[in-house]
Amino acid sequence: MLRPYLAVLSARFQLVLQYRAAALAGFATQCWWGGMKVLIYSAFYAGARAAPMSFAHTVSYTWLGQAFLMFLPWYADPEVADMVRTGAVAYERLRPVDAWGWWYARALAWTAARIAPRAGLMFVTAAVIMPLVGLGRWGLRLPADGAAVALFCAAILAAALLSATMTVLLNVVVAASLTDRGANAFAAPISIVLSGSLVPLAFFPHAFVPFLRLQPFAGLIDTPFRVWNGELAGLNAVGAIGLQLAWTLVLGILGRCAVESVMSRVQVQGG
Repeated sequence: MLRPYLAVLSARFQLVLQYRAAALAGFATQCWWGGMKVLIYSAFYAGARAAPMSFAHTVSYTWLGQAFLMFLPWYADPEVADMVRTGAVAYERLRPVDAWGWWYARALAWTAARIAPRAGLMFVTAAVIMPLVGLGRWGLRLPADGAAVALFCAAILAAALLSATMTVLLNVVVAASLTDRGANAFAAPISIVLSGSLVPLAFFPHAFVPFLRLQPFAGLIDTPFRVWNGELAGLNAVGAIGLQLAWTLVLGILGRCAVESVMSRVQVQGG
């Protein structure tokens, strides 16, 4: 029953993973921006009397943000967008599989394959090489213990599941509007700001922080990175991961209903 979804997940993952030049270019770009952000934070902390996070945690948060940047659903799956433009999306109605599950498996593989090489290279650079050359203060600090590592792995897995769910929702908007321009323009700034990618959510006005951490985008960046830094530990970390999974379930149900509604009304014209 799961064979077709596992097959498309494996095939898409291997296909996207082949684009090594894109991964290296993305890694180089993210190193550049990560370094710029770390220098900005260094200047900020030099003159700040108080800050919501320690400098070490902020630096680690920044490097993790660059490593897992592709979790952000700032644009729809380009293959789905291309199918909508060409009319090939009609074939999705003919597949003997669940359309939402099919798109979800594709989105999950697409996200994971873009993250895997960049995250690995970023970890080696920021957590290993930088300390070795005397730049440990500006490098990635490791979690305190094995329990934190295990919780971080669980939080990252939950973030991947949540990200794929959001990507499917974007795909539905593209299929309904027949263009990816509006969906992408709308999703990019929202996901960058509300996830904590632009600046950590802790730096927002204090009154807003509890609400910002309850919304789904926080589960992509802020939640797993706070687990890495030890700001979320034990039952607090488990509860935060549970919130990630709860949003995945809610958005998944919403996405399934939306996919069924849109695909039932798809019309392809031409000759």
